[in-house]
Amino acid sequence: MAPGMATRSEGGHYNARITWFVVLSCAVAATGALIFGYDLGISGGVTSMDHFLKKFFPEVFKKMKEDKTTSNYCKFDSQLLTFFTSSLYIAALVASFFASQVTRAFGRKSSILLGGAAFIIGSAIGGAAYNVVMLIFGRIFLGVGIGFANQSVPLYLAEMAPPKKRGAFTSGFNFCVGIGILIANLINYGAAKIRGGWGWRISLAMAAAPASILTLGALFLPDTPNSIIQHGKNYEKAKRVLQQIRGVDDVQIELDDLIQASDIAKAIKHPFKDIRKRRYRPQLVMSMAIPFFQQLTGINTITFYAPVLFRTIGRGESASLLSAIVVGVVGSSAVILTSLIVDKVGRKVLFFVGGAVMLVCQLIIGGIMAVKLGDHGQLSTTYAYLVLILVCMYVAGFGLSWGPLGWLIPSEIFPLEIRSAAQGIRVAVDFVFIFLGAQTFLAMLCHLKAGIFFFFGGWVTVMTAFVYLLLPETKNVPIERMEKIWREHWFWKRFVLNDEDYNGNKAETT
Repeated sequence: MAPGMATRSEGGHYNARITWFVVLSCAVAATGALIFGYDLGISGGVTSMDHFLKKFFPEVFKKMKEDKTTSNYCKFDSQLLTFFTSSLYIAALVASFFASQVTRAFGRKSSILLGGAAFIIGSAIGGAAYNVVMLIFGRIFLGVGIGFANQSVPLYLAEMAPPKKRGAFTSGFNFCVGIGILIANLINYGAAKIRGGWGWRISLAMAAAPASILTLGALFLPDTPNSIIQHGKNYEKAKRVLQQIRGVDDVQIELDDLIQASDIAKAIKHPFKDIRKRRYRPQLVMSMAIPFFQQLTGINTITFYAPVLFRTIGRGESASLLSAIVVGVVGSSAVILTSLIVDKVGRKVLFFVGGAVMLVCQLIIGGIMAVKLGDHGQLSTTYAYLVLILVCMYVAGFGLSWGPLGWLIPSEIFPLEIRSAAQGIRVAVDFVFIFLGAQTFLAMLCHLKAGIFFFFGGWVTVMTAFVYLLLPETKNVPIERMEKIWREHWFWKRFVLNDEDYNGNKAETT
């Protein structure tokens, strides 16, 4: 939908237009996802480059080039190599809890600025590294940057977006993750061809580019109306910003809802304690289950190690990096499609379609690798291309479902009083399992071999059933009125308060 076209939320609650002001603000903020995606793409790319491995991980390089007895699945099995990748997510995990406090105390914009600045520092250290310690030290700074950005950017997008287009706007986070991965794969492909073997330095240092866009852009971003009200009760300023981002003068109904939500939030002094209360049980479960399942699709481990995976099945360095580029293009295209249809068809339909596509692809890939590759063989060109096509289809299925929706759903279901805490938990759980996946994937590939795809396929079945039974549809529901979906759900209504009790509780806090 073009900017300037009016929309109205379900039931006519809020007036809103899609304005260039809100589009540009969200576009700048979404570059926070670029730094996350860039790192996902860069990590797997540089760890497949011969000169990088020879300089920092010579035992892996020797095993890959000279060892003919080691299984295809085990040549990259090195805990030091995987710690290079996964150390970032330990730092991001710790940073996400501090980011939650900063976001709640100072607003979303402050967290975005801190995240961008930390990422710039980490990029500089990584590009200049001359030993493994320096590499990992740089990745710690990168982790701090990603921890702050991933905590604040999805909230910023969800709070700025018009209710009926919230899915499309928030999907921009995952779209930028995909673009970041694609840019990283393109840079890796070019850097690997630089004579002298120092191209990996460009790959690592160029992470500063998206971080600089985020940091400089954040200086000019408006804070969200929710954040303005929550931190200063400056209702007039909040109203002016709301009028700017909605493109209409009559925003009083939405403003009243934001003020009421802020009053409830101010009564909550310890959000990490309050989120454990019975009435927040659905949000607490979703803040943990959704990132848990998102990682058990296997997507980030495959994204980390896509070039390594293609080298495992017998492709060379250049072909492996080029294959990763193709996968990145497909993933980004799928997210674009999702952003166009998510507010029309709803969230659950996309979960089901994407889940079915991922499951079928994983089962076929596992079967091909079990039958045709083995421990010491090599896939023929035909089967290698077939695996590439199936990986692309799998990534497309993820881009239709758990990719964008794994960030969209948590950002829209949390009430303001626990929003920063719940998002902090969501991001922390995400980083715990990204770390575990990154740290264990190569070992799992070595021990499970082709069975690793059946492992992830089984989890896709479980998570699809979870969505069908326990996740209500959130399409077109205003973010400050989201509590009604839990009171009407067959399972969660037993945990949350009924309308009378809930309204009475809200009245006591205002």
